[in-house]
Formats: sequence, C-alpha cells, structure tokens
Amino acid sequence: MSFRLTWNFAKMVVRRYRMVLAFGLTLVLIIAIFCGRGTGNEEEEKRWAKQAEDSAIQAEIRKALDPLEERLGDIERQTIKKYPDVKYLPEMARKRILITGGAGFVGSHLTDQLMMDGHEVTVVDNYFTGRKRNVEHWIGHPNFELINHDVVEPLLIEVDQIYHLACPASPPHYMYNPIKTIKTSSLGTLNMLGLAKRTHARLLLASTSEVYGDPEEHPQKEEYWGHVNPIGPRACYDEGKRVAETMCYAYEKQEKVEVRVARIFNTFGPRMHMNDGRVVSNFILQTLQNQDITIYGTGKQSRSFQYVSDLVDGLIALMNSNVSSPVNIGNPDEHSIMEFAELIRERIGGTSKIINVKAAEDDPQRRKPDITKAKQLLRWEPRVPLDIGLGKTIDYFQRELTLANQQKKEQRSIQL
Repeated sequence: MSFRLTWNFAKMVVRRYRMVLAFGLTLVLIIAIFCGRGTGNEEEEKRWAKQAEDSAIQAEIRKALDPLEERLGDIERQTIKKYPDVKYLPEMARKRILITGGAGFVGSHLTDQLMMDGHEVTVVDNYFTGRKRNVEHWIGHPNFELINHDVVEPLLIEVDQIYHLACPASPPHYMYNPIKTIKTSSLGTLNMLGLAKRTHARLLLASTSEVYGDPEEHPQKEEYWGHVNPIGPRACYDEGKRVAETMCYAYEKQEKVEVRVARIFNTFGPRMHMNDGRVVSNFILQTLQNQDITIYGTGKQSRSFQYVSDLVDGLIALMNSNVSSPVNIGNPDEHSIMEFAELIRERIGGTSKIINVKAAEDDPQRRKPDITKAKQLLRWEPRVPLDIGLGKTIDYFQRELTLANQQKKEQRSIQL
C-alpha cells in the first residue's frame, strides 16, 4: 500500500514538473556539450560559430524578403483582377482573330469587344498613331497577344479572321507622310490579303467614306462611285483606300479569298488621339481649354457622327455576315459643322469663341451615309444618341487633360 502511494506521488510530481525537468535535462546536455568542446576541439567550435552566423544572415534575409513577397502577392492579385469579364467559348466557337492597327482608337475598342466575347485576339500595331496604353489592360491575358509590327512587312501567323484597320485616318496624320500612307493602304493590304489566302481566313477591310470624295450624291449609297481628286492633299488616303478595295475584290475573284469591306463614316469616342485634327477632338479640346473654336470655312459643311461602340457592332456584324460587297457603317444623323461647334460649347460651357478660318483644300461639303443596306442585310443601325456619346467623350478628354497638367507640374517641380 505504501509503495503504491509513493509511486502515485512520484507520477504526480513528474507530471507537474515535467517542463522543469525537461529544461533541466536540456541544460545539462548543453553544459556537457560545451564542456566537451572546451577540450580543445577548435574545428568543432568554428563550425558551430559558422552555423550560428549563417542562421543569423538567413534570418535577416528572410526579414527583408517577407515584405517584398507580400507586395508581389498583392501585385499578382491585382493583375488577376484587372481583366474585364471574358465570356467562355468552346474550342469550336473560339476564333483566332488578328486586328491590324489594334492599338488605335477604333482598333482598341474592337479588341475589347472581341476579347470579352471570348475569342483569341492578336493585335498588330507600329504605334504611329496607336498607343499601347489603349490595350494595356489586356496584356498578360492568355487570349491576348500584342505585336509591334508594320503591316508593310509580311506577317506569318495563323488566324481565322483579319480585321485590317491599320492606316492613319485623320488628315494631319495621313498627310504627314503621304508616301507612307499610300504604302500602308497598298502594301499593307496586299500583305494581309496574302495572309488571308495562306490561312484561308476571312478579311474585313476598314475602308472609309473618303472613297466618295466630295460627293455629288446625297446621301451616299454604296453604288456611288465617288468624286475624288486623285492628286490633291487628301489623295494619299482617299485613293489608297480605293485601291485597297480594288485589291480585296481582285483577291476574292482570282484567289477565292473571303472579303468584307466596311465604308466607315465619321466616328468619335474615348481614346481618340487628342491632337488628331478631327472635328470632334478639335472642338472638345479647344472648348475645355477656353480657346477659340476654329471652323475651317463657313461651317455650313455637314458631317454625320457615330459613336465608336456602334461602329464596333457594325464591323463585327459585317465580318460574320454573308455580305461581301461594300457596306456603309455610319450614323445618318446629319449636322452642320457650325451646329456641332455650338452643341459642344453649350455642353461644356466656358468662354470659347467660334471663329472661321480658311477652308481646307478638297474638304467635302456634305457627308451622310445611306445605311439601308446595313439595316436590311446586317440588322444593324446606330443606337447611341449623339448627346450621350459626346458626354462620354468629353469626360475622357477632361481626364486626359487633367493627367497631362499633373505631369507638367511634376516635371516643373523636378526641374526646380
């Protein structure tokens, strides 16, 4: 009986003081080790010192790396979240689509729509008027590829559809280097048609209402042959697009290439180049800066303006249709240039005055599309009202101006 009590008492002591006992045993072992090392084993002592030093260095490195790894994780999470929602398409429905000039004003909006529709999109641009920032929100997405390339040089990739938009479209840009403009429209189109032939892809040419020149028919139907000055300052663009159309139908007839031709009328919206010299960008920029609004000529000449999202819908509808003849894509809502200037000034406010300057050479006097063909064959017509489209465009220009002014201030402060 006494033995049992003694045993139980011993177990109780061990349980209660086991941490103390463990610590004591550990201390004894450490003392023993150090005592053993004190016998003159200098090599062992150095090894232990080196290990302790390495452990300290590793701890410092880990301490420095932990915040960096956490920051990288945040960046990766932000990268994953930044892409707009993309529809899932099965392999059979997903197309490999090439957009030349895809970093430009219209091309970048077309890129957005086709990406969100779930297709694999390759953008080709030489950044003459396009900007990488227009499509940077897709960089890194598995369905997106961006290639810095000039279409006057051949391109060897595999595609199912080609949207050929590459060419400067505003007068200051295409007049800056007229020979380059002609080469882009002719050689660039020739290269893209060759690619379409090799890959059995369908090609859509982004042509223009400028093929009608200064029209003698109003509104302009697709059957109208146009009234173009072949040697005027705008001829590099006008005739370049006319020969591009000719090439398309030559390839269709001779090589059985599927082609679509969109004759695009005046288009506006966010991502327009701020200094492209077109009516909308000029008027908005001048009004926001309280500068004089300059009208070339009397202001009685007319234009029809469509919002960029309507154009994108029309291009996609045409590409996926069975219509191979040219189709007008534009808004038949016609306004005089003077009316448009007054509308923008009223919308923005400010102190800008409207002034008239010398008319531009070969400037078309009237421009209005007949979109009967698009309505009947594509079931397409513009949907965005002018007022709503202008509001979005003005907001975009205001943000761009604010950002530009902030950058100027920062540069001045650095210089000082």
